[in-house]
Amino acid sequence: MDLISKFFIALLICQVLLPCHFSIQAAPANSNLFREYIGAEFNNVRFTDVPINSNVEFHFILSFAIDYDSSGSPSPTNGKFNVFWDSDNLSPSQVSSIKSSHSNVKVALSLGGDSVGDGYAYFDPSSVDSWVSNAVSSLTSIIQEYNLDGIDIDFEHFHADPDTFAECIGRLITTLKNNGVISFASIAPFDDDDVQSHYKALWKSYGHLIDYVNFQFYAYDQGTTVTQFINYFNTQSSNYDGGKVLVSFISDGSGGLTPENGFFTACSRLKSQNKLHGIFVWSADDSMRNGFRYEKQSQALLAISH
Repeated sequence: MDLISKFFIALLICQVLLPCHFSIQAAPANSNLFREYIGAEFNNVRFTDVPINSNVEFHFILSFAIDYDSSGSPSPTNGKFNVFWDSDNLSPSQVSSIKSSHSNVKVALSLGGDSVGDGYAYFDPSSVDSWVSNAVSSLTSIIQEYNLDGIDIDFEHFHADPDTFAECIGRLITTLKNNGVISFASIAPFDDDDVQSHYKALWKSYGHLIDYVNFQFYAYDQGTTVTQFINYFNTQSSNYDGGKVLVSFISDGSGGLTPENGFFTACSRLKSQNKLHGIFVWSADDSMRNGFRYEKQSQALLAISH
């Protein structure tokens, strides 16, 4: 067999094999995942207040667990997490009850958030090893007490460089998953240079362990248009390449593209492009005021055959 014949045979083999490879690496497709943050504002919202469509996958995200003490003037505790959500109304027994009542419901907790007490909640580890050890221990205890399924990473202020953040959070997720403590993990970045530098470092090293990207599209300017929203979505899908980037709105309408101004138009457009990986809302606490109108609409859209 001459060299040219060998070349064409090799080329033919590549053409047969390559489509299989690309199908394995296919981009995420449409999903019926709906997620809602709950409990940060202590306005007595309960799981049972929120409408749950049986035809979606539904995640409540308790907000927040923070590695600060719960004194009058909270200070960092180097990975020793405490519950800072409304645990009177969102207790372990209420988690068990909502999950037993709705087989499509899972419950996660979110780490960090914007503030604690009267100040910012900083990611502030003493060292990678000590922070990870403390975080694994304290979070395992909380997750098992509350019968939770996953974690969300929502640190927004940092006293550590991006590589330290990536190593701490990456090792935390790895250990919790390997120990069977959680079945999924998400991150919640937004369009801020410091925030993005930390989360992109995490994604680069540990993106394969992160199941969902709860990108805070409502942190963009109020008055965002449908076209701008789609462009933002494509940009962040590129930043978190291969990730399931969820779209989002904020219940009080204070930022981003609102339901009144075209959020669901943008969702329908993304769905037609097979890019609607899910919707999340900040937050159930605020949505009580409008009777969860847009939670119902979000879930109805997601429940249509995807």
